[in-house]
Amino acid sequence: MSNSSPAIQPYVSLPLTAPVSDVIAAFRATDPRDIHASKALAQLILDDLKAVLIDGTVSRLSKQGAIDTALPKLKDLGKAPQVAGVLASPANLRHLLSIATTSHVESLKENNALRCIANTCLLIEPARVTFIGSDVNGGNVALDLLQKSSSLETIYLTSRILFLCTASSLSAASFIQWMVENKPTNSPSQETAIDVLATKMDNLLHSLVTGKSGTGTAPEDAMTDLLKLIFNLCVHYPKLVDAEIQSPEVAASGDDHKTMVDYWSPRLDGLIPPLLRAFHRLPPQSPHPLVPPMLHIIHALIIIPVNASNRTLWFGSQPPTPPARLTPMDSATSSLSGSPCPDTNLPAKEKEPKARAIDRAISALAAGRRSFSWSSTSRSTTPVAVPDTAIRACEILDATLEAFFQDDHDPDEARVRNRFQGHWSMNESSMSDIITPLVLLITRFCLGDEDAKLRIRNWFVPEGLDRTKPLEGRDDVLGRCLRVLQSVYHDRLGKCIGEMFYAMCDSNPTNLTTLGYGNFAGFLFNKGIATGPPPSESAPQMTTSDGMPIDPITGTVVKEREPNDMTEEEKEQEAEKLFVLFDRLERSGALPPSQNPIRKAMEKGSGS
Repeated sequence: MSNSSPAIQPYVSLPLTAPVSDVIAAFRATDPRDIHASKALAQLILDDLKAVLIDGTVSRLSKQGAIDTALPKLKDLGKAPQVAGVLASPANLRHLLSIATTSHVESLKENNALRCIANTCLLIEPARVTFIGSDVNGGNVALDLLQKSSSLETIYLTSRILFLCTASSLSAASFIQWMVENKPTNSPSQETAIDVLATKMDNLLHSLVTGKSGTGTAPEDAMTDLLKLIFNLCVHYPKLVDAEIQSPEVAASGDDHKTMVDYWSPRLDGLIPPLLRAFHRLPPQSPHPLVPPMLHIIHALIIIPVNASNRTLWFGSQPPTPPARLTPMDSATSSLSGSPCPDTNLPAKEKEPKARAIDRAISALAAGRRSFSWSSTSRSTTPVAVPDTAIRACEILDATLEAFFQDDHDPDEARVRNRFQGHWSMNESSMSDIITPLVLLITRFCLGDEDAKLRIRNWFVPEGLDRTKPLEGRDDVLGRCLRVLQSVYHDRLGKCIGEMFYAMCDSNPTNLTTLGYGNFAGFLFNKGIATGPPPSESAPQMTTSDGMPIDPITGTVVKEREPNDMTEEEKEQEAEKLFVLFDRLERSGALPPSQNPIRKAMEKGSGS
């Protein structure tokens, strides 16, 4: 649209250095629903901004009008994809970047020029390639801004822009490699982007721990987008440089294991300590522990391999392992928990356990009954004093499940499924999307470190576990996990929890019977493991620590059969429980309809 269009004449007709009130009136006279007028107006505003803020020449805008009125208006106009397309040209991106780095704009509480760039990169994918290309050189400038600035606004926006520009390894391959391997062009130090990101992570964590964030951009938002950028680099860079697969047995296991392949590069090692510090020290979040940025910390941690070379970073320095380790297959008197207590941390074995496939974690995770907000006096930033990340992850899972389930016992109830739904982001559609990544992280600990697996197992199933009542009815993390396994609405989360327990039990279906074969029958069936509970004549009797025999079907202690003195009402209640149980097994695929005894009895009774 030409500048002579009547729709934008109120702005075109403004005098040089017009009063702010006149500029505001001209903007109000333009209909924002007129896309063609908005595109023309956006270009005029940007040209005037360049003149007054970069070139130092006169235009329709005064400096005050440019900063206080025109830049916010340009940001609002750019929310329309058609207008963002106008801003996406190399020349316009250069102008916006130059405006964003002027002293007049960079010191503001809101850097609307950077917000225009971020919004343009979000709406117009080709703009991301243009921004980091040689015509704009925006990637280098943005990284330089991120390195030098202590402003939460600048850290947030530059992280967001760089996150968007590195989303695709196809279009940003060379830029991603440059970020990891080289220092910013204008930087006097020898720091690469990895060093910059690590420093900013610690700075933001300090702001969150001390609560010194001030007004404006929240440190949670800045850390969230910084973590998204870290995730992109951790995912893309190792594959771009043909990094060595950390777990070759995973890659050799077939296509279903591809999501678990640990590509990693030593150039990324500098990100591990600040990520773990944030994982351990991030203050409790509301309304549940897995809201950002904790959710995105977990996303980044999932990419990092768990092996003997970095186990000290993950789990700290631990005392030696007791030599004896018993499993249900080794001893008739063992419970699932084996030997050490949950507080005992153990050194790594030379041989890593065979990894197993797990459903791909979907994105998107306040304190629980166990305290995981540790005081600064109990934590050190040195790698040697790193707390046990495996137990920390278990505690967060416990608090999360308690927050979602609260006093509800059935995870399929609507009030449980929809709890906190108003707090989910656009990438999250259910409770499963939020919790699954954390369960996946715990599973990777079980697969990657033998001693971490023992500690996790003992944490979930302590040696003195009360087995006098149904395990799936317990009001703790074990009971909630077992109930989710039988859930119809949380199928993905249930599968992931099943894989966690499967890895925890040495990838041996027989060991799962210490928690009740009935609880895992559907999971094992869907996994393709057609096995039943061990026959009593071929397997040793499992017992509790005090010698009580364990029923392999229920995981509870075997009780002596009492005379049947139930009333008719009690019998009906028990029959209803059986009906619900077999119905769940049928719906989960663990039991074919033709083998459902309840269905067969009903059909026989109706004469069909």
